Amino acid sequence: MKKSIKILAGITTILAATTLAACGSSSKNDASKSATDKIKSNGKIVFGIKQDVPNFGYKDPKTNEYKGVEIDIANKIAKKLGVKADFVPVTAQTRGPLLDNNQVDAVIATFTITDERKKTYNFTTPYFTDEAGFLVKKDSGIDSVTDLNGKTIGVAQSSSTKTGLEALAKDKGIKFEYSELADYPTLKTALTSGRIDAFSVDKSILSGYVDSKTKILGEGFAKQEYGIATKKTNTELADYLDKEIKSLQSSGELKKLTDKYDLKDASAK
Repeated sequence: MKKSIKILAGITTILAATTLAACGSSSKNDASKSATDKIKSNGKIVFGIKQDVPNFGYKDPKTNEYKGVEIDIANKIAKKLGVKADFVPVTAQTRGPLLDNNQVDAVIATFTITDERKKTYNFTTPYFTDEAGFLVKKDSGIDSVTDLNGKTIGVAQSSSTKTGLEALAKDKGIKFEYSELADYPTLKTALTSGRIDAFSVDKSILSGYVDSKTKILGEGFAKQEYGIATKKTNTELADYLDKEIKSLQSSGELKKLTDKYDLKDASAK
C-alpha cells in the first residue's frame, strides 16, 4: 500500500512538473511574440479614434458607422496586417489613459505631436499638419485676433490649443480668458449660447462646425502635426506604423485620402 502511495505521489509530481513546464513554455512563447504578431493572433488592431470631428473621426448618427480620414488610414493599416480594425472613441482627456491601460493598441485621433508628449508616447511621422484658429459668430464684430482681446476663448480640456493661445496672446500683447470644456460639440453649443466668444482648435476641426451663423477667422497660429501614438514601450508597433504612414505618403495614397475630405495640409504654407 505504501509502495502504491509512493508511486502515485511520484506520478503526481511528474504531471505537475510537466504542466508547469508547459505553462512556462506557453508564457515564454507569448512573451516572445512581437506586437504585430499578437495583433495578428487576435485578428484585430484596436485604434482609439475621435467620434466628434467631422472629416477626421466622426460617428454618422444615421448609420452608426465611423467616417473620416483617420478611420480610412486605420482601415488601410489593418488591411495590410490582415486583420480588422476595431474602434474605441476617445477624447483629448481619455486617449492617453486608454493607451497606458492597454485598452487600445494605438491612437489616431487628431493627436498633436509635441516634445512633451514624445516623452510619454511614440509618434509616427505626421500624416497631417494643421494650424489652430478661431470660430466666431458672424454678427459678433470679431474679424481679427486683436478683436478677441479680453474675450473668453473656449478650448477642449487636455488639448494643446491653450498653450498655443498663451503664446499668441503674448506675441500680440493681448489677453484671453479661457473656458475649458469637455468636447467639441459642447464648445460649439457654448459659442451658440454666448457662454464663450470664440471656439479655438485646429482649423480643419473647426471646418466641421461652421454653419450659416459662424465663420473661421483668416488668421491661424500654432501649426499642429498629427501622428499615430503608441505606448512608449511598444517600439515594435511604433516602427511598423511609422513605416506604413511613410508608405502611404510616398505612394500618394495619403494625399488621395485627405483630398477625399477636402482637407488642406498646412505644412505647404
